[in-house]
Amino acid sequence: MIYQIVSYLKFLRRSTNQHGVHSPFVYELITECFYDKSHHPEYKLLKQHRKLLRNDHESIEVTDFGAGSRVFRSNQRKISAIAKTAGVRKKRQQLLFRLVQFLKPTSILELGTSLGISSFSMSIAAKDAIITSVEGCAQTANTAKKYLEKFQVENVDLQNTEFNTFLADDKSEYDFIYVDGNHNKVATLAIFERLSSKVHNNSIIIFDDIYWSREMTEAWNEIVARPEVTVSIDTFQWGLVFFRKEQVKEHFIIRV
Repeated sequence: MIYQIVSYLKFLRRSTNQHGVHSPFVYELITECFYDKSHHPEYKLLKQHRKLLRNDHESIEVTDFGAGSRVFRSNQRKISAIAKTAGVRKKRQQLLFRLVQFLKPTSILELGTSLGISSFSMSIAAKDAIITSVEGCAQTANTAKKYLEKFQVENVDLQNTEFNTFLADDKSEYDFIYVDGNHNKVATLAIFERLSSKVHNNSIIIFDDIYWSREMTEAWNEIVARPEVTVSIDTFQWGLVFFRKEQVKEHFIIRV
């Protein structure tokens, strides 16, 4: 926790907004997506979905495959508690919706479904996209599937398996990849190695919790330094990387 606080203070000193951003692509992304203050009608659906999860007091047995939880001491957890503490926050869920809507991907990969809050956000932002979402914990995956079905979501293919197992067999290429799981350096770098063969010039990969720990930040910095990564954006909670060969390599630290 101390590391995150110190890191956030450093982030605030170094970060900026759209001013001073000379890349037309990044400037448009920031002004038209990051800082879009419109009240999209889909936000009502996102709210309804979150509310149902937050009001579900059933307990499930959670199997952690990554760095574990800083909040929960037991693997027996109420769905409502997971939704309130471990799920993507409202502001980030809306940003994820806007990113998908803005970038218009047709093939999406999510590593770490959890309760499906992010999955639902992406599904309604790109109704014609094919979304593959991977969750290692069986009971968590079943809960996510149940609530996606309540909202008649048909474009999410939920795979209950471990990340490495899925990535070893998967031969697909993706426009948009969201990684929320395995918050440690070795696993994150290994995931990036696997994903680097599944992207193209206009793909994006988002890594969640890049300041989870010192090691996670080290992993993020190594990814940013990779030659195939041209544009990278640090928003503190998320790290975004692009592979646009037409752009010079540049790193941005942006307040969202």
